[in-house]
Amino acid sequence: MKTVARTAFLMTLLTLVSKLIGFVREMVMANYFGTSYITDAYVMAATIPSVIFGGILVSVSTAYMPTFSKIVENQGADKGNQFTSQIINLVFIISLISGIIGFIFSDQIVALFASGFEGETAQLTSSFVKITFSYVIFSSMSGILDAYLQYKGFFLPPIITGYLLSFCTIIFIIICAHTSYHYLPFGMLLGYILRFIFILTVSKKNKFSYVPSFHFNKVVMEIVALMVPVFIGSSLIKINAYINKALATGLGEGSVSALNYANLLNNMIVTVTISILTTIVYPKLVQANSLQDYERFNKILDMGFYLIVLIALPLSLGAMTYSNQIVHIVYERGAFDKTATLLTGSAFLYYAAGLVFISLNALLTKTYYSMHNMITPMIYAGIGVAINIILSLILINFMETDGLALATSISTMSNTMLLYYGMQRKYPMIRIFKSKKKLGKLIIAAVTAIGCSLFIYKVTLSFVHSTLMEYFQLLIAVAFSTVLYYILLSLFKIEEINILKQLFKR
Repeated sequence: MKTVARTAFLMTLLTLVSKLIGFVREMVMANYFGTSYITDAYVMAATIPSVIFGGILVSVSTAYMPTFSKIVENQGADKGNQFTSQIINLVFIISLISGIIGFIFSDQIVALFASGFEGETAQLTSSFVKITFSYVIFSSMSGILDAYLQYKGFFLPPIITGYLLSFCTIIFIIICAHTSYHYLPFGMLLGYILRFIFILTVSKKNKFSYVPSFHFNKVVMEIVALMVPVFIGSSLIKINAYINKALATGLGEGSVSALNYANLLNNMIVTVTISILTTIVYPKLVQANSLQDYERFNKILDMGFYLIVLIALPLSLGAMTYSNQIVHIVYERGAFDKTATLLTGSAFLYYAAGLVFISLNALLTKTYYSMHNMITPMIYAGIGVAINIILSLILINFMETDGLALATSISTMSNTMLLYYGMQRKYPMIRIFKSKKKLGKLIIAAVTAIGCSLFIYKVTLSFVHSTLMEYFQLLIAVAFSTVLYYILLSLFKIEEINILKQLFKR
């Protein structure tokens, strides 16, 4: 419990620092190059490889862990190192070929993915693409080693090494501002190279030994078979976001931006809270399944689910209750006026309604993956997309952008329920939410805490006479609800509160 609390806290802190450094990087880029054709070319050239290969790389690293665990538990660490090396060699060959293709056909790639670019912008983007496609070589190999370290219980190095990428980019932006902008993509390239070297060094210190084997046996082909449904499933999830934006283009000005800003806030909440917990739990589930220790498997999974509800439910209710206030604090300045706040805040409210289900969905999906079942989540993701399309087409007529956000939340809830009941039926040895009484206590505690905080917020309205006071007003309400929630959890004797206690001590 202490280790989980400490790791989760450090991951949250380091992730927030990473987001802050990324924001500084964008500020530096804006300071030196503004919104010119140079930044357009740079952003697009960096985006194209991630669009093409991002889902594939995530799928490979996700499918890698269950197979690696099975090999290590049944055949030993040496075979595990051999398998890891083979996967690294495989992705290296694929990414090297892709890099060569990107270098040779950069003009055609830009014409396909950035058809609106012309003249000097298109030429510069093509020049940048020749460099950015080489990122994939190092990011793909780093992704496998990230998964290797996570399985070993080391979650912080992948986050820390991400700083190298941002720092190198910032340094090169400054250098290029005083020399030539043609060198801009080399900053990210150097960052990816340094990150790979660092991750490789840490992996070797944790018993990874590279084997120069290019014999791709049946086991490697097995992981390729596993990654295909993972890739399709993750792509289907991205389609949901695309559908919302595509439909929003037919609404009033600012609708697409409002949905994007609202979704960014929702994703930020999930990233710095639940995603970290899921990242920690997934390797433990994989190990327990490899050993067929389902008592431990259920214990880990049960703890993960109750922790997610414990954290995500008050965050969801709080985000819904104070959606406009949060958007006002985060975004409202400059060209982002009161009208934009109301439009974005309303969409954020409906996105936040699905926050708990987004969180549970992530853990349920990883639970299926830990048991080598990649097909079922893919099928349910497809059903979720279908539900989202149908509801979006209906609700957009009555609620406009709010309807699109609500459709996404409902489709996510539907997907989560399918995953939950599908698991109960397919894997009877797995038990989730064993104590419905505990779940009820968590709901009562969260609703009571947020409800009382809203009362405090309303009472203090008469004291607010400035923007600064608005910040303090919301801060007081949030602090009150946090303390009350903690007290209620303690009174209800929720065991998972001990993890939070350890986190606060740290």
